[in-house]
Amino acid sequence: MLDQVSGTATEKDESFIEEALSLAARALFVSNPNPRVGCVLVSAAGTILGTGSTQRAGGPHAEVMALREAQQAGHYVHGATAYVTLEPCSHQGRTGPCCEALIRAGIRRVVASLADPNPLVAGQGFERLAAAGVEVLVGPGSAASRDLNIGFFSRMIRGTPWVRMKAAVSLDGATALANGASQWITSAAARADGQAWRARACGVLTGIGTLLEDDPLLNVREVATPRQPHLVIVDSRLQTPLHAKLWQASDRSVLIYSAHAEPERSNALQALGAEVIDLPNAAGKVDLSAMLRDLGARGINELHVEAGHKLNGSLVREGLVDELLLYVAPKLLGAGAQGLAEWGPLQELGHALSLEFETVEPVGSDLRIVARVAGRAAFG
Repeated sequence: MLDQVSGTATEKDESFIEEALSLAARALFVSNPNPRVGCVLVSAAGTILGTGSTQRAGGPHAEVMALREAQQAGHYVHGATAYVTLEPCSHQGRTGPCCEALIRAGIRRVVASLADPNPLVAGQGFERLAAAGVEVLVGPGSAASRDLNIGFFSRMIRGTPWVRMKAAVSLDGATALANGASQWITSAAARADGQAWRARACGVLTGIGTLLEDDPLLNVREVATPRQPHLVIVDSRLQTPLHAKLWQASDRSVLIYSAHAEPERSNALQALGAEVIDLPNAAGKVDLSAMLRDLGARGINELHVEAGHKLNGSLVREGLVDELLLYVAPKLLGAGAQGLAEWGPLQELGHALSLEFETVEPVGSDLRIVARVAGRAAFG
């Protein structure tokens, strides 16, 4: 098997994998909890015969979509190469095994970016392709495919979502004035960009403090999306208001994690459509680590955190944050302003949370910084 998945990618291979990656990006708001995958079918002469990307959960995967497009166009795919950004699945779920569909179609060669971390696949797709005489090359586009599916890899390998903490901050690191005023630190362009990051997530996490202070809706707006992420609330004492704005968004599920059993209050919230999960820790707060494990079991790949400095601080202090998404405004908010996260104080610089910049880009009049906790993304 190792000999059949080794080799060197050509410039043509790299080019068609780039095309497949652009198709995978089309599934960004669509495929959760499944991975975002793209596929390009190419003839021996170098002609594109069919393309596809993963559809909504339960719908066709990228390989099947590409085969269908080729068939509808009247193209003969026998002997073609399939460029795919993740290993073709080998198990029967809500859809059939993609590796078998490629084999039946007579695909001669498969170039894939990565092995699928799902234990139900994990190399078995490659093995079945190789056993059927299909040449397999793995590796081109691996870093881009992994980044596109960082939440899926996190859930498959760690059993927990990829936790991305979003905040709008001033140049001096403040998220609000001392009196709590925070609207709006950043520009309209930055706020619209933040909506796209919400849309790609499986769940949006906030705390009871933010609900009580801001009464936010916390759904995806300004971005076309076929699905709304789950709303996840950390609410130890079940103080979520029964008339909050959040209930206006009826096209999503609401998960409320509590630490104190309050049957009457719980019943009232569940009557509004929420699911209440009691997960107390020894201190009488919500067990955040257990919450992430529970969210992983529910198929949450990326968890987008939009919370206040207290919940942010708890997540940082417990080592549960993987990535920061910061919109930095060219403003100074001065003494007494609230910081991003309430944790510390640290006694040594060596105890600081080390981050690695992924991207720094202008968005409107602001900067968007994506920074990962050092060493946290070594999946696959």
